[in-house]
Amino acid sequence: MSKSFFVDTTVCTACRGCQVACKQWKNLPAENTVNRGTNENPADLSFNTYKLVRMREEVIDGKLKWLFFPDQCRHCVEPPCLSTAGDPAAIFKDEATGAVIYTSKTKGLNAKEIIESCPYNIPRKGKNGALAKCDMCLDRVQNGLLPACVKTCPTGAMNFGEREEMLSLANKRLGEIKKISSAAMLLDADDVRVIYLVAYKPELYHKFAVASVFDFGITRQMALAKMFRPVKNIASRLV
Repeated sequence: MSKSFFVDTTVCTACRGCQVACKQWKNLPAENTVNRGTNENPADLSFNTYKLVRMREEVIDGKLKWLFFPDQCRHCVEPPCLSTAGDPAAIFKDEATGAVIYTSKTKGLNAKEIIESCPYNIPRKGKNGALAKCDMCLDRVQNGLLPACVKTCPTGAMNFGEREEMLSLANKRLGEIKKISSAAMLLDADDVRVIYLVAYKPELYHKFAVASVFDFGITRQMALAKMFRPVKNIASRLV
C-alpha cells in the first residue's frame, strides 16, 4: 500500500524545523538571502531547497491571521512530470510508496517542459542541468523511518503513513476544523500524496497551493512530445 503525508496547517507554527531537517538529512547547502521584510526565508524553492514554509499575513473577517504552508512536492498519484519525461531512468515512481523520484538522468530532459508540466510549480533546475525536489526521504522510509520533516515536527502538523490511514486522519481533522471555519478543506486529496488541510481559501496560503483541473491537463506541445518520444529514443540508440 502506498504512503502519504497529511499536513495540518492549522497547527503549523512556522518553526521551520521541517525545512531545516530536510536540509540536514539531504546535506543541502544554505541559500544566500537578504532581508525581504518577511520571516519567510529563502524566497523560494530551489535545486538546494526542497521544502519551504511559506508565510502570509491576511486579514480575514476583520482579524489578522498568520497563514503557514510547508510547501513541497505533492508526489502526485498520476504525476504529470513522469508522463512528460517518458524516461524511467530519469523520473520514476517507487511502486511501494508512490514517491516520485528524480535521478541525475534528468540532465537529459527538457527541464522547461518538466517544470511547466507540474501543477504545483515544484521542480527546480540546477547549474548542472539536472532537476531536483523532495523524494519523500525514500532512503529513510525504506528503512522503517519517518521522513526527516515529519520526525522533527513538534506540533503534529506533519504526519506520514499508509495512504488510507492518512486520508482517514485528514478527514477526521477536517470535520473538527469545519466547526471553527466553514471554509476549511483538504487540497486535491484524491490526486496527491501530500494532503494539506487549510482553514481558509487555499489561494491565501500560496498561489500554487491547489491545482486547477486545467493545470492537470496536458498541453499540445507536451502531447506531441510524448507521441514522438519513442521515435526519438529509437533514433538516439541508432546513432
